[in-house]
Amino acid sequence: MRMGTAIGQVRASLRSGDWLTRERIRLIAAAILIASVAGFAVLVVTAHGAVDRLGRPLGTDFSNVYAAGTYVRDGNPTAPFDPPQQYAREQILFGKTAPFYGWHYPPYFLFVAALLAKMPYGLALTVWQAATLALYLLTIWTIGSAASRAAGRGELFLLALAFPAVLINIGHGQNGFLTAALMGGALLALERRPSLAGVLIGLLIYKPQFGLLIPIALIAGGQWRAIAAAAATVALLTLATTLAFGPQVWHAFALSTEYSRTVVLEQGDTGWHKIQSLFSWARMWGAPIALAYALQGALTAALGVAIVRLWRSAAPHALKAAALCLAAILATPYTLDYDMMVLAPGIAFFAADALARGFRPWEKTALAALWLAPLVARSVAHATLIPLGVPAMLAAFVVLWRRAELQRVPLMPFGGASSRMTDSGSRGGHDLAAFEQ
Repeated sequence: MRMGTAIGQVRASLRSGDWLTRERIRLIAAAILIASVAGFAVLVVTAHGAVDRLGRPLGTDFSNVYAAGTYVRDGNPTAPFDPPQQYAREQILFGKTAPFYGWHYPPYFLFVAALLAKMPYGLALTVWQAATLALYLLTIWTIGSAASRAAGRGELFLLALAFPAVLINIGHGQNGFLTAALMGGALLALERRPSLAGVLIGLLIYKPQFGLLIPIALIAGGQWRAIAAAAATVALLTLATTLAFGPQVWHAFALSTEYSRTVVLEQGDTGWHKIQSLFSWARMWGAPIALAYALQGALTAALGVAIVRLWRSAAPHALKAAALCLAAILATPYTLDYDMMVLAPGIAFFAADALARGFRPWEKTALAALWLAPLVARSVAHATLIPLGVPAMLAAFVVLWRRAELQRVPLMPFGGASSRMTDSGSRGGHDLAAFEQ
């Protein structure tokens, strides 16, 4: 009887979110941030030059960006797309025993790689991470500030900086900060400056796997100016890339996708526990490749239908933006835990709407689980084969969808103009104390 009562109390607390007090939020975020800074500091202090004590380059994945940039600097921009050549350059830079970090980006990203390769490795890594981190923090700050004039800005900054995917991204020298800034910035600008939003969406072409549902959302929302600007941006980038590196770079990229698809994704050379997708979950549990693709395809199609319905509705733009951030990650078979940085603007948009309009059952707990997911997604899956990232993202998407559906908003004519947040509730002056209500 006591066990049943205890379970009931826990369920009630999770449903209401009463456990998520302002003090607890601060304590958890501060503890994660302190532990992250300490862990990274130890990694740097114990390193030998640009190589850590485990024999890996500092910023692990950044080594492939830097190596590719040196090839561009040498006038050989197709070499990064050939794994043996890429690994040979990485071994020259970081030692014969350095692990291989493949180059899987489209040719557009060679511009960034070439620019960074003009600096010494340590400086290039620092500049890259600092600059993109600043863009990410500015984006999250703007989302919070736009939704609430008194949004608990100290807590907002702490939550953005302590988000567990931040440390993962820094540790890997990855581009998650830039992806989150472009995605969040585009969704912020979409209603008032659609052309700017389109340019930012176009710049996301360096991560094409996250663009599966973005065109669908824009079409459903009737965002034709943004679509035109995005298309023009991609066209100009393609032209510039071709002129700078030659048409042969596209052939080299096309050939390299076979390696990325078969070795990295389908065979799981990266590690199933690192890839946060339904495809990887299925493969980790022994599903054949065809079945894994079928499951991923079914999920992507379902998400596409949900996004069309939501973006055609008069739901608040913040909910549409949050849903697209979540769906963009869930729709692709290839997304790693550092890519979960894209969840940050999604969480911020979701929380902004909830702070302005009030939280519904399970929403606080779902947001907390989503925020914490990158902290444990890789390690738990590696140790137990139990995935946590995808279930947390799916649960949050369902909760978000329910929130939008409960507003009982009508569908617009297909391709109609997107709604504006004009009601006073969308601009309320609530702070993080709302978590305690």
